[in-house]
Amino acid sequence: MSSNWQYHFIKCFSRVVCLLPYSVVCLIGRGLGYLYYRAAARQRNRGIAQARQGLGLACQDADRVIHRLFTNLGLMLMEVLYTPVLNAEKIKRYITIEGLDNLRKAVELERGVVLLTAHMGNWEWMGAALSYAGFPMTTIAKPQPNAQYTRILNEYRAMVGLEVFNRGTSDMFKAVRALKKGKVLGFLADQDGGNEGVFVDFFGQKASTTIGPAILANKYGSSIVPAFTFRCPDGGHRVVIEPPFVFEYSGNSERDLYQNTVRMTNIIENMIKAHPEEWLWFKKRWNTPCNAG
Repeated sequence: MSSNWQYHFIKCFSRVVCLLPYSVVCLIGRGLGYLYYRAAARQRNRGIAQARQGLGLACQDADRVIHRLFTNLGLMLMEVLYTPVLNAEKIKRYITIEGLDNLRKAVELERGVVLLTAHMGNWEWMGAALSYAGFPMTTIAKPQPNAQYTRILNEYRAMVGLEVFNRGTSDMFKAVRALKKGKVLGFLADQDGGNEGVFVDFFGQKASTTIGPAILANKYGSSIVPAFTFRCPDGGHRVVIEPPFVFEYSGNSERDLYQNTVRMTNIIENMIKAHPEEWLWFKKRWNTPCNAG
């Protein structure tokens, strides 16, 4: 049987969601987050265990962090389905951006920008907000396990002006061309890097980490701009764009790639520590064994 029915079902549900007030969308999202927290025992328990180890929390405190995380995920799901409602004016109701000049100055250098971010808050809406703010936004994305959901995600990303390159495919050549044209290339740099990554300390454990951002920043002289998004207690989102920095050289190319990757990983770790309930603690971040070849 064709799986297209999933695509059409999700699109129909999204159309219904788009008819609702944002407050109702959030109410439903919180409910879905609670159901997800109760039903997804494997992810919940992995998240609690990893938050306890990474943050040094008691079990009860880690459980509270993961509970809030699942609530955020339910909200994010509903917000993604609500994406067709967004435009340049409406998105300002839901998202405030701090540090736009930091990104603007980096773009004006015309060497491309490596946007360093992580799976925190609603990263999909952050990309939309920056695109509607006038920046040439592109991103490297990992396809979802469900191909139909990936299809809808990419449609909605294109709808808000975000150009998507699929990780691990020939799209990577297009990503390089986009950077060379001076565009902003977003990296969710908090994922397991597999056997091709370098092992960096992340919350006290060695974690395989992608060196893609460091390689591109080195090769093309692109600025690195950290940007993260957080959910506001009273609703909506806050995007924080930090000052740009450049690849640091010591003369040893291998060491430089490693040290710059460490620097970027530390930025992500510190941001997670400041907003622990925003990050996907159940991710298999430490999945690759340190003795992998």
